[in-house]
Amino acid sequence: MEQFAFEFMEYILDKALVLIPVLLVLGAMLKATPKCADWCIPWVLLAVGVVLSVLMLGMNVDAVIQGALVAGAAVYGNQLYKQTKEKT
Repeated sequence: MEQFAFEFMEYILDKALVLIPVLLVLGAMLKATPKCADWCIPWVLLAVGVVLSVLMLGMNVDAVIQGALVAGAAVYGNQLYKQTKEKT
């Protein structure tokens, strides 16, 4: 599993790395919101990640891909932390 995480992070541009903690914080805030269902949090993070990435990198296919990658990294990182903490 560590090999996958290492290879995954190689595809994210340095400029886009700053979005991962932003999305982690947003995900935590959404999780604490009673009216936000758990299943919609990854979708919101994907949309926000793409929008922020396009704003940072310009309107192009690479920016959209970077947005999807940083959203995936945020969700993946959260799951790694959560499952390690719970040992499930």
